[in-house]
Amino acid sequence: MDDAILLSNDGSRELMSVLEPLQRGEEKDWIRAYSSEIYAKVEQRVLCQLIEAVLYEEIAVPLHGLPVSGDFEDRLVLPGKTNEGEPVEYMFEGKRQFSFGRFRIKKGTVRRKEAKEDPTAATLSGFVEEVLGQVQKNERLAMLLQELEHTLVKDLQAQYHKSVAPMPETPWDYDDLESDLDGHPYHPCYKSRIGYSLGDNALYGPEFKTKLKPVWLAVSKSQSLISLSEGTDYNSFIQHELGKPAYEAFVSLLNEKGLDAGDYWFMPVHPWQWEHMILPYFHRQLSEKKIVRLGNGSDEYRPQQSIRSWANHSHKEKAYMKLALNITNTSTKRILAKHTVMNAPLVSDWLLSLTRDDETARRLDFVFLAEFAGISFDYEKLPSTVQLQTYGNLGVIWRKSLYCYLRDDEEAVPFSALCHMAGEQPWIEPWVRRYGLENWTRWLLEVAITPIIHMLYAHGIAMESHAQNIILIHKEGRPCRLALKDFHDGVRFSKQHLGQPEVCPDLHPEPAHHRALNRHSFIQTDDLSAVKDFVHSAFFFVCISELCMFLNEQYGLQETDFWEMVARVIYLYQDEHPQYSQNFEHYDLFSETIQIEQLARRRLWKDAEVDPKSVPNPLYPYRTIRGGRV
Repeated sequence: MDDAILLSNDGSRELMSVLEPLQRGEEKDWIRAYSSEIYAKVEQRVLCQLIEAVLYEEIAVPLHGLPVSGDFEDRLVLPGKTNEGEPVEYMFEGKRQFSFGRFRIKKGTVRRKEAKEDPTAATLSGFVEEVLGQVQKNERLAMLLQELEHTLVKDLQAQYHKSVAPMPETPWDYDDLESDLDGHPYHPCYKSRIGYSLGDNALYGPEFKTKLKPVWLAVSKSQSLISLSEGTDYNSFIQHELGKPAYEAFVSLLNEKGLDAGDYWFMPVHPWQWEHMILPYFHRQLSEKKIVRLGNGSDEYRPQQSIRSWANHSHKEKAYMKLALNITNTSTKRILAKHTVMNAPLVSDWLLSLTRDDETARRLDFVFLAEFAGISFDYEKLPSTVQLQTYGNLGVIWRKSLYCYLRDDEEAVPFSALCHMAGEQPWIEPWVRRYGLENWTRWLLEVAITPIIHMLYAHGIAMESHAQNIILIHKEGRPCRLALKDFHDGVRFSKQHLGQPEVCPDLHPEPAHHRALNRHSFIQTDDLSAVKDFVHSAFFFVCISELCMFLNEQYGLQETDFWEMVARVIYLYQDEHPQYSQNFEHYDLFSETIQIEQLARRRLWKDAEVDPKSVPNPLYPYRTIRGGRV
């Protein structure tokens, strides 16, 4: 099928080019980006994040060993070999941080040196081939390089677009910030989006703020499954989400085809997914009218930072949609496995029920953005060979909108925006200037940490609260409460150690082939350290340590002072809630080490060959501090 052709509602062929931005002349702008100074900046970011991960996960070891802490300059050298077998060295400046012993490589300092030659600027592909090529040479190295190169060109495209796009006339709101954030701060393949062309990226990438409409399908109830939160009526919510005119038009379209709308679920599909996965792999169901294309609806949406989640731009109070998307970003397929779709409302209802009568939760006033409905194709209805091709490719989860929970005097920002630069200054600069660095940081930590540890200590549930899953609600920049999201596969617990095991829902288990793809993707476990580390690796390691290093780099806040503040927030909670003392031991946040996933190493070796890595816990030195409001 021609890439630029889609079927209209009446079945005729209409021109709807995914390359429309190119036809408006933007392709020439992208070509200019390759010769701009932005190219070097983006390549340095990808290269430095790669080196940070390579050092941290000890994929390659410097000639004189890894520094324990502090700044380093040219004394840190990674050896490699050219294609001709000649020795080459890569040298760089940076720092080993107090925060989990992480590395920060100073951008613009990575240099390559051959024998008897002066050092030259390093390149991404050169480093991969000459350094990483010494530890891995098969197709896994080529796959990693592909993801890195795609990250480079797609981030280049996005950064160049930002440099020439007009600044918003009004201050950024939550949705604008969701679109402007720049990807995972640790994973070097933070914007690979394998599967998207540059035309697709310009159309569907959140940075470009394109207003989009999903493709709405009617999927036969005989071949699909639905999961709803308690009290949610499918007909009521789908009519609300579509709007009455669109809903009635879709019903009429089915009637004209001699079909009964009561035999179908209406569900949205990402336009890219429709073209690249539904049309090629669900052709039998389309032919037999088990799946019927309905049209595009009237509401416009915009992609959020997670790529596959869309926010309703026409009516902000309407639900977010998480759409199955068979592209790879940060090395993970963005499909929606059936068990996660089915579990989403179950987990959300469970979390809400636990906190409804929880006095501490009510006082903290944090928000769960409930995933209240999900629809998935029932892949077991397909031949086994087709199941493997289609698994996770036709599903949707609806999530409550943040705007339903904001009060008149409140605003919200994605937590990752707190480390965002607005031009030459930090985005948080006006708040820091207004309230003072230490005051603002203390308020933020108390607001951010307390709900996360309360769910762990009081209920035995670990939340996968990396910065993308946390929303800070504030009043004129002063932190006041949190909103949390993404629960369908973002919790972990040991059922026998739950505070109320009797109310735990019977969740749909991960199928064997899903665990084979990613053995670290699971919800239930008997290993309490795996529960604790689920919080530690997502929240403290990625989210809080990034904030710590950012405040250190931009404002000079000492990391040790920051982590002492963190420790005091935890101890304050423990002093106020002695009834959970057994869980303070079960989930020891002050352990000497924690376990993290090795995200870069998993690109070079098979998942089964890579175990989690023990890293130093920056809270460990503060395990003797007790009490005192921070």
